[in-house]
Amino acid sequence: MSALQFEDNGILRFTTAGSVDDGKSSLIGRLLYDANVVPDDQIKALERTAQRKGEEAIDLSLLTDGLTAEREQGITIDVAYRYFATAKRKFIIADTPGHEQYTRNMVTGASTADAAVILVDARKSMTVQTRRHLYLAHLLGIPHLIVAVNKMDLVGFDQATFASVSDSVTAFATALGAQRPILIPVSAKFGDNVVKASERTSWYGGQPLLAVLEELPQAVRLQHTPFRFPVQLVRRVPAAEGGQSRVYSGRIESGSVAVGDEITVLPAGNRTRVRAISTFDGPLERAFAPQSVNIEVADDIDIARGDLFAPAAAPSRTGDKVEATLCWFSDDAYQGGGRYAVKQGTRTIQARIAAIAHRFDVANLANEATTSLQRNDIARVTLQFAQPIAFDAYHDNRSTGAFILIDEYTNATVAAGMIAA
Repeated sequence: MSALQFEDNGILRFTTAGSVDDGKSSLIGRLLYDANVVPDDQIKALERTAQRKGEEAIDLSLLTDGLTAEREQGITIDVAYRYFATAKRKFIIADTPGHEQYTRNMVTGASTADAAVILVDARKSMTVQTRRHLYLAHLLGIPHLIVAVNKMDLVGFDQATFASVSDSVTAFATALGAQRPILIPVSAKFGDNVVKASERTSWYGGQPLLAVLEELPQAVRLQHTPFRFPVQLVRRVPAAEGGQSRVYSGRIESGSVAVGDEITVLPAGNRTRVRAISTFDGPLERAFAPQSVNIEVADDIDIARGDLFAPAAAPSRTGDKVEATLCWFSDDAYQGGGRYAVKQGTRTIQARIAAIAHRFDVANLANEATTSLQRNDIARVTLQFAQPIAFDAYHDNRSTGAFILIDEYTNATVAAGMIAA
């Protein structure tokens, strides 16, 4: 790996999704295996597992299905992350569960992705879960959508079958208002169009999956959006001139900041200037997302964990009520009422669902009136907070526009949301 000479294409984060048994883990395993990035000891371990089970070929899906329970059940039940690199690019993969029960994990894996690879079984075409994954990918603002039409070997690599699936996917994406997905006919089992072009799909004029991923433009450009710094920790440290000063620690979620910049502390709206920036390696004149830094300010103002630093000229919005799209994860239905907390960035604050405007039906792309939410429902809601918060629309800034909803009685995460424009 160390001998690879990298082109400067940046790190690409992509997520995989699809219905159960569409072959997500097998596809990622094949991608890693055929790209020659799997260590020898892992391959030997898979060979031993195959021998123990009396199987001739190794099961490449086990490269991502890392949990014993997953292997025993034959399904992926959590988000499995893998890191690999080719001569052109470095990648972070989030392989997410396909079962409807674990849609919440798909949202987790997709929340920071530049691209989504959604699998469709060529024999089944689109399912309701496929529609849900395409809708969530669009809702989460993933810029690049790739649909891998898998198991082409089971339909004889038939061009008409691929064209039919492609038409269905494209029509659904168009109805959503999403971009046209890149469609690739693949066989994860045999490696067709995963890393190398397949002779069995001579009618396909596009590139294999890996080549597409290597050339996609990096979409999540944190440094090109306004500066956002949620305060994670407030510390007192010895000051150079004697006494003590307060240092605000956290991670820059977007943009950059320099010593001397005028900032506003939200949601209170107090203004000050950046006096110093530092890391464990020493002082800095400027810092960029996603660096973790310490910031000192010029004025003695009230700043606490959960507050947000933003440029005085480009602050985020503030308020105690927002419109948001909510993905309900809990097995327990929402029937109204309830005590919830919203965790947004480093701030946790009490909130309630003040109203449900409608629920979105992914099967027919219709909005339905409702007063309750079931598991996997997607709805437009109004959230009322106990106090004002600082926020951006999700499509402007994923970090300050996203949140999770926590049941205060059970401490369970019951939903994730995206603040509307």
